[in-house]
Amino acid sequence: MQFNMKKDVGFTTNTEFGELHIAGDEAYGFRPFQLMVASIAVCSGGVLRKILAKKRIEVEDITIDTKVDRNEAEANKIEKIYIHYRIKGDNLKENKIQQSIELASKNCPMAQSVKGSIEIEETFELI
Repeated sequence: MQFNMKKDVGFTTNTEFGELHIAGDEAYGFRPFQLMVASIAVCSGGVLRKILAKKRIEVEDITIDTKVDRNEAEANKIEKIYIHYRIKGDNLKENKIQQSIELASKNCPMAQSVKGSIEIEETFELI
């Protein structure tokens, strides 16, 4: 990927899905921490979706809510990401979903990349 400085604030990059604007100020693009949280949450969710499909556990929908703890005293670094899955489907078994989430966490490249530096807490509810 190539990132080009914008005239005012931030950087841009072009992807096959369009131009992505990244800046420390939300008025000019996605903030870097937002992209990191999105990468981890969506990677985990995508891996979870594949695992559920392989186990033949059919879900209608998955919504992912996130919350972040940041440490202002240490460059506002991300210390913890809370990922909460809201999973919709019929006849879903909590223990099977929990096992699948644990397996997904171990197989998500983004989550594994920050292991030991950012704590990730995953919870879920069946709707």
